[in-house]
Amino acid sequence: MSRTNDLAISFAENRTLRAFVLLYGVMAFFILSLIGTIYYRYSKELMLSTHRLSMQIEAESYIPRLLKWKEEGAKPEHFPKDIAYPTALYTKNGSKIVSYFEVPLTQFVPGIYKEADHIHFLMSMGSYGMKGLFLVFETQDDALWLKAMWKNFLLYGSLLFIALLSVGVLLSRLFIRPMREAVALLDNFIKDTTHELNTPISTIVTNIETIEVSNIDEKLAKKVKRIDIAAKTISSIYDDLTYLVLNHKIAIKDESLAVDEIVKERLAYFNEHFVQKGLVVKADLENVNIVMDKNRLIRIVDNLLSNAIKYNKHGGSINITVDKTKLEVSDTGRGIDAEKIEQIFERYRRFDTSVGGFGIGLHIVASIVEVYGFKVEVDSRPQEGTSITIFWQQ
Repeated sequence: MSRTNDLAISFAENRTLRAFVLLYGVMAFFILSLIGTIYYRYSKELMLSTHRLSMQIEAESYIPRLLKWKEEGAKPEHFPKDIAYPTALYTKNGSKIVSYFEVPLTQFVPGIYKEADHIHFLMSMGSYGMKGLFLVFETQDDALWLKAMWKNFLLYGSLLFIALLSVGVLLSRLFIRPMREAVALLDNFIKDTTHELNTPISTIVTNIETIEVSNIDEKLAKKVKRIDIAAKTISSIYDDLTYLVLNHKIAIKDESLAVDEIVKERLAYFNEHFVQKGLVVKADLENVNIVMDKNRLIRIVDNLLSNAIKYNKHGGSINITVDKTKLEVSDTGRGIDAEKIEQIFERYRRFDTSVGGFGIGLHIVASIVEVYGFKVEVDSRPQEGTSITIFWQQ
């Protein structure tokens, strides 16, 4: 079940915010990954440049010894060793002439390379009369540069992440501001509308109730009944709007209520609606008392019954069950797709615009359920009907 809280971010805002945070998080991750990759390559190139300079300087003192070795017959067993670096001599096609290396070469192009945990520097000897040969120096990578790189990346990366997070929070607020403003505008419109509708709705309902249908002809009686149904529909919507806008100002009086009696009253209230749509209503009501505000209980029952009528098919049925654990209202209506069930408690959420309403009824139900710590479950299948159950004992 989706829980709701009028003081917190609404369902729609929450879902929109999650989508934004996910998108922003993925972008931030790629930014940090790109920066990390660039910084890693920069650190590696800097380390190799340092080794290249050192090896080039060392080669200047080593090459005269190598040339002397060549002049003396180039015997492998007399190949000169360098004091600073293990040394080798390779041909351009990768054939080893002499080598003191621990790791075999895989690169045979002039330059410096990192292979596993060793660094190899290849220098062409063509300009020294040894055409087609490479002088190679080797050193072990101590990975100090890598440790320094990770230390700096974690430090500055964390600072950058905090900066991105701060920007993200600011952008998220700007992102959902239009939605909040739209909801606030709609709330203000509803508040003004309910204020203006109070007197005319009360007048209509009161005067309809005073008409003795039995004393007028059948044709006129049918018209009065239709007016009665419309008036009660408007009255129910008005009560929902009033509760939505003013629930925090309405005095709450929790008392022991006979749920079965309340349900009977509301069934009688909606009787003309049932008749007009040809609905068969079955009620299985046990004598159950719970402690809560009467107006809130009426709002729950009215909204469940109203939805069961509104979305039901002509000639369908409604089943109402009350027992010591629950209130359940089931209908044989059009049902709801499984992926949309979690959204039905959102304020102003409507999945079928062919019927009237503001999309606030089930939002009100969910908000009342949360206040009293109840639990609501929805079981719905397209074209088979919907069952909504309020559990007051868990």
